[in-house]
Amino acid sequence: MSDEDADAGGTMSANTATKPVFHRRGGPMTAAFTDGAAAGTTPAAAPSARVVVADDHALVREGLVRVLERGGFAVMGAAATADGLLGQARAHQPDVVVTDIQMPAGNGRDGMWAALELRRSNPEIAVVVLSQNLEADFAFDLLEAGASGVGYMLKEKIANPELFVDAVRTVAAGGSVLDPDVVSCLVRRGRVSGPLEELTPREREVLVLMAEGRSNTGIAAGLFITVPAVERHVTGIFTKLGLQHTDTDQHRRVLAVLAYLQAEA
Repeated sequence: MSDEDADAGGTMSANTATKPVFHRRGGPMTAAFTDGAAAGTTPAAAPSARVVVADDHALVREGLVRVLERGGFAVMGAAATADGLLGQARAHQPDVVVTDIQMPAGNGRDGMWAALELRRSNPEIAVVVLSQNLEADFAFDLLEAGASGVGYMLKEKIANPELFVDAVRTVAAGGSVLDPDVVSCLVRRGRVSGPLEELTPREREVLVLMAEGRSNTGIAAGLFITVPAVERHVTGIFTKLGLQHTDTDQHRRVLAVLAYLQAEA
């Protein structure tokens, strides 16, 4: 398909890796980068999960379309420019759009601009942004309006189709996905403010490893302490961040991580 055809609209025909932070709205969070352990195979997306794809490179665009279709998504269209993405998103009203962060277009409009515009004007449409390079500040631009229905991943993760499809499915369902490399970058900036100032040095070490996606067992191994000790520190973190009454442990974990990342931004 040519770039011109891609922007014209229309309906399209039907390894173990470190996993990104997954947070599903209204339900439990998939274990975030659980020390290389598989999170399990997720069922194929329902027919109602519709997607529009945008990338200025035809081969990448077609590859995304095929991977998503094989994952059970209904690909409604593909675009090669930011303006094309906005047009198709508004025409098809998909559940989620998947876009490259930079695409050639006039007046400085690119994939990130289009994603932020959709977040503003059509907040019901979830957004997954793919980036060739790690741009942590762009991730926070996306999260500024809220973490529901938003994802930020490095393009290299597309090489793992199962991981990529599961991430898009999570975002389409109203959850959020942050690339682990982005998280790792953010947690090493070293600035802490707000309620996080109340954490002890050990609790902060636990929270850093939690933000990197470690399970309690992984945190214990990294800090050379016992799992019950980690559990006590995690409980302390939840209490000091006011998360002790949140519905599930996994939901508390992702809220704690987001609080940490926002303080680090």
